[in-house]
Amino acid sequence: MPKRPFVRALLFGAGAALVILIFYVAPWRPAAPPAPQENRFNPAALAGPAPQLDAPYLASPGEVVDAMLGIARLRPEDFVIDLGSGDGRILIAAARSNGARGLGVDIDPARIAEAEANARAAGVTGLVSFRREDLFRTPLAQADILTLYLSQEVNLRLRPRILAQMRPGTRVVSHEFDMGDWRWDDRRRAGAANVYLWIVPARVAGNWTLTRNGRSVQLVLAQRYQQVTGTAGEARVEQGRVSGAGIRFITNLGQGRETFEGRVEGDTIVPTDAQAGWRAVRAG
Repeated sequence: MPKRPFVRALLFGAGAALVILIFYVAPWRPAAPPAPQENRFNPAALAGPAPQLDAPYLASPGEVVDAMLGIARLRPEDFVIDLGSGDGRILIAAARSNGARGLGVDIDPARIAEAEANARAAGVTGLVSFRREDLFRTPLAQADILTLYLSQEVNLRLRPRILAQMRPGTRVVSHEFDMGDWRWDDRRRAGAANVYLWIVPARVAGNWTLTRNGRSVQLVLAQRYQQVTGTAGEARVEQGRVSGAGIRFITNLGQGRETFEGRVEGDTIVPTDAQAGWRAVRAG
């Protein structure tokens, strides 16, 4: 019995020595780093939602741009509005080739920035400008030429605004998409694409007083885009057509069927031939 304390002390000492030996012999491993927290930052959220485009962005090839400006008979004094202007290539081409001025409208700020950079590189910033805007809110009265590469649906939605706001004789050019039952005045092929031209017609529908050599008759005109029908007194108006401010029709005022050609100047139609001896004034 007197030997038990000695045995316990011996066992305790051996255990302590074993622990020390394991500490020095076992390889050291650093503590695992804490798990990284998930980064939930989304930089796109700072820019806001992507703009809703009325038509997908597709740039017109160079040969189509040339055809559009050619069919529009671009002149240096023209002011061109390009709806859905993208990278600005149509207006930049118009400015560089003819010195024409223009305004490009696009809803996508990235396209506006790209167009402005392209205009600076081309040296035409004094002639063209670009702004972010809903194209259905853009005033059109200032344009001599309106260029479009949108879609069939958007063209049809724009059609009433074009006819109401644009001056007679101004030109509308569209890459690939037409205007439905408003038939084009000219069409060209450019590579695999169609290019369409419309000349905005004067608005002549309504009642007029047609006077010729002192005799007056009531001229009643109906209009569907370029086409004109109606009556002059008891006679029919036939083959009537409006092209810009110009008007032409055939009727019989008692001396057989005659052709009347004139120009719409506000509420008056004056003959192309000043010696023709007739005129028409809007009667309401």
